[in-house]
Amino acid sequence: MTLRKSHSWRNPGILAMFFFLLGAGIAAFVVSGFRENKTTSPSPEPAAVQPLTGPAEAKNQARRDALTDADYARHIRRLKQKPIAKNLTYVVEKPFVVAGNESPKIVRRRAVQTVRWATRLLKKEYFPLDPDGIITIYLLGDKAAYEQAARAVLREPPDTPFGFFSESRRCMIMNIATGGGTLVHEMVHAFMTPNFPRCPTWFNEGLASLYEQCGQRDGKIVGFTNWRLAGLQRAIRAEALPSFKHLTATTTDQFYGDADSGLYYAQARYLLYYLQEKGKLRTYYRRFLANARIDPTGYQTLQSVLGRNDMKKFQSEWEDYCLRLRFGG
Repeated sequence: MTLRKSHSWRNPGILAMFFFLLGAGIAAFVVSGFRENKTTSPSPEPAAVQPLTGPAEAKNQARRDALTDADYARHIRRLKQKPIAKNLTYVVEKPFVVAGNESPKIVRRRAVQTVRWATRLLKKEYFPLDPDGIITIYLLGDKAAYEQAARAVLREPPDTPFGFFSESRRCMIMNIATGGGTLVHEMVHAFMTPNFPRCPTWFNEGLASLYEQCGQRDGKIVGFTNWRLAGLQRAIRAEALPSFKHLTATTTDQFYGDADSGLYYAQARYLLYYLQEKGKLRTYYRRFLANARIDPTGYQTLQSVLGRNDMKKFQSEWEDYCLRLRFGG
């Protein structure tokens, strides 16, 4: 979630589930602990993703490509002049600068094992374009430092205990003590803006949420089942899920503001999880990106990629599929 979206984490069920899992020693994505799964991918490798192109996109990418090591050094010097937390170690992981208050060894390890790892695989799978300018990722190793840094940026206390991305301030503030899942989630948002500027909120949040608990399979980033599954299964059993046509048609205000906001996150995530497991997610992303002007919600492209006209029947099958899923931490 970006800064303007952080209210969606206020759902007490989400917080209760998180702290239950945390207390049981189950992190959504521990920075040094992403999983390697050797299952064979079910479909051939699609062609490389091509971003939307045009004069504006070309100009922005030229500016991104022009960033030099000296630009990153100047950026770090500016950060050091007005630090938002104490004892920060700075590490360049292009297109980001990582700043953390844990030991230098741990900060460097997180920069490599999470930021570099996720950047490489996200760019390989979806995002050829870098964000416009340098983005700072603050990794704070304790609640007090996280809240202090968040207040310095927001001028008020944060409304999420995990972390957020402020696109306007070009920084992510992360309570890394809660795990690395939120970090990868926010990195997806940072890359989505330049690569798919017309991306609707349901897909942006669905893809970001998919990688809250993630790992690597056959050299690709993949999402695993996570804590959002329980709420989704309850809604399925209660016959409370909206249709996919409704989900994909939600506006930004509806997605974040409706009473079903938490359910939208789960439904979007597990729709994309299903596409991933069927070997269709990257194909869907590429076609959606290419067709966004004529299919802004992605619904018609979804039907095409699935090869299904009867989406009511598909949703019933998808719901049965989701009910069979398990989250073991």
